[in-house]
Amino acid sequence: MAGIVRIDDEVIDTDYFIRTLKLTGQFEGLVEQLVREKLTVHAAKKQGLQIAPQDIQERADQFRRIQGLHRAADMNHYLDALGVSLDEFEDFVTDGLYHEKMMEQVCSEKAVEQYFKLNSPRFDSVEISHIVLDSEGKAKEMMSALADDPDSFAAMVNEHSVGEARENGGVIGKVLRGSLRPDLEARVFNAAPGDLLGPFPASDRTLYEIFAVNAKYPATLDEETAVEVRRLLREEWLAARAQEHIIETVAVR
Repeated sequence: MAGIVRIDDEVIDTDYFIRTLKLTGQFEGLVEQLVREKLTVHAAKKQGLQIAPQDIQERADQFRRIQGLHRAADMNHYLDALGVSLDEFEDFVTDGLYHEKMMEQVCSEKAVEQYFKLNSPRFDSVEISHIVLDSEGKAKEMMSALADDPDSFAAMVNEHSVGEARENGGVIGKVLRGSLRPDLEARVFNAAPGDLLGPFPASDRTLYEIFAVNAKYPATLDEETAVEVRRLLREEWLAARAQEHIIETVAVR
């Protein structure tokens, strides 16, 4: 086992480090990140993407400047302290460039536009607010009161809602398809602005939620939507790449 750091006579080794990552719930996330990065690099190489030597040099120089390593000797000492060779550092930089180039293709402007065109209903959004109450009786009374005076919604939230729902007058804001539980989503996206929906019970029926549909927005490819499209393109592309490889966990002792 390899040591990482020493505190007096106690050596914290790699076994302890990995065990701590597992117990704190960080291990799986790091492994998933590494797998995603490796899948991307493999795909870039398979596709024949090329990384120019000057690009590697520029990125290495950028790394050194960020770390405050102004001389070659400083960089060598830095890598020695990490136990990393120059070749390993170059591989690290090169893989990062492969990853960037591959993602530039996957999430290109053309790819974003095509995905949006094929899936535009998915990006319709609805602006909603909610009130959360702690009994079904109160929720039904609230529905009746709001039906008589819809403009009092924010005031009713401040006066009667429980928990965090009081913040911002109960305004949740814009939501996309897929961000609400299925039974609620169907009702919300089929409603008209001004409609009240509910009350919807929590799974344990201790809380009841009323929703107001404030506005509906047909899908448009604005920057917010483009960010979500790029995320979906990455996720779907990575899922497809994962099917091309055998990925299995290896016991770490």
